[in-house]
Amino acid sequence: MITSPIFAGRHYAVLGLARSGLAAVDALVASGAKVAAWDSREEARDAVAGAVEIRDLLAADLRGFDGVVVSPGVPLNRHPIAAHAAAAGVPIIGDIELFAQARASLRPHRVVGVTGTNGKSTTTALIHHLLKTAGIPATMGGNIGLPILAQDPLPAGGIYVLELSSYQIDLTRSLDCEVAVLLNVTPDHLDRYEDFAAYAAAKRRLFAMQSAGHVAVIAADDLEAEGVAAELRGDARRRADVHSIAAAGVHGQSAWPSLQGPHNAQNAAAAIAVSVALGLEPTRIADGLRSYPGLPHRMERVAEREGILFVNDSKATNPDSAAPALAAYPSVHWIVGGLAKSNDLGPCAAQLGHVRAAYTIGEAGPMFAHLLEGKVPVRECELLVTAVHEAAEAAAPGEVVLLSPACASFDQFRDYEARGDAFRAAVEALA
Repeated sequence: MITSPIFAGRHYAVLGLARSGLAAVDALVASGAKVAAWDSREEARDAVAGAVEIRDLLAADLRGFDGVVVSPGVPLNRHPIAAHAAAAGVPIIGDIELFAQARASLRPHRVVGVTGTNGKSTTTALIHHLLKTAGIPATMGGNIGLPILAQDPLPAGGIYVLELSSYQIDLTRSLDCEVAVLLNVTPDHLDRYEDFAAYAAAKRRLFAMQSAGHVAVIAADDLEAEGVAAELRGDARRRADVHSIAAAGVHGQSAWPSLQGPHNAQNAAAAIAVSVALGLEPTRIADGLRSYPGLPHRMERVAEREGILFVNDSKATNPDSAAPALAAYPSVHWIVGGLAKSNDLGPCAAQLGHVRAAYTIGEAGPMFAHLLEGKVPVRECELLVTAVHEAAEAAAPGEVVLLSPACASFDQFRDYEARGDAFRAAVEALA
């Protein structure tokens, strides 16, 4: 795990004992800090009872604490811990901020931070893959994989690649990324922010924390992101360090089997720009792009049966992330639906020429059936397994059965991973 003498003798409160909370507790205790912790789940409290003080933090006097560490899942706009900590004059932070503070104790290294509404995970994993295949010590964390504090420190010259959600950035004050990436900003998580402008401002903070001379990589394909680039170029301290990238500038994508579609062209463009900024040789980058295996549930090629390709894009939880998947294939049998985040097709509407038929599932199934009526053939399936069966029956060789639901999963599944696993199981069960 990552520890630091900077925490020794300090006093922290940790609210929430899931993955990042447990990692924070372990790192702080191992560093010599005093920790009070709380979770509404008794079993979670029992798991750390021998190492920390168990204390209901909403009932505790927080004066004298050096910080309240919360999970990114804690909604600060409505959770009482925000006002309680503010009244005590104690900052609310997250595990990424603890990592930022611990950096001074680590061997010489660099940090890449990746944010955006869509594409963060693929871009983060791709950058990590390019570094590893080039022989550079690297690890990835943040909103992907193991919590960063739970990972072993890298040797000198290593690079930490962090996927950062807006929630994580909200809880971070001093993360100075050598390279920071913004892929796009589209409406999402508006239950946590006053409006879209506030959400976009959270993304911009990643660059406000950077020192002069550090690099910003920003997608020119997105108007909001390009606006951020323009702001940074207007800052004389930053102007030369802002690199705009675009999907149209990517060549050779046909040779990268796990990076198909215009959205993956943008992800690749960002990863290439980051790799160049970090000093990777072009041949190493090219080798890494060809060998990148992709991530589960993100344009994942699950199987090919009798010439029909089955693709699991369960991570596409909004229309903005589903549209590029539709654009990636000329003939798609589209499985769509779940818990809707919007009441329209958004950018998916422009890609319906690729859709041979739609198969609606979940709570939003009837809404999508209504939106698609008269535009493409629609079958209301309700259940994912039914949709897979009907799509497989209707598809012809050379066509694609695509789960890219444009919705959250919580109406029928625990999370998007469980939904993707169910899709894979349904495909495997086909006769």
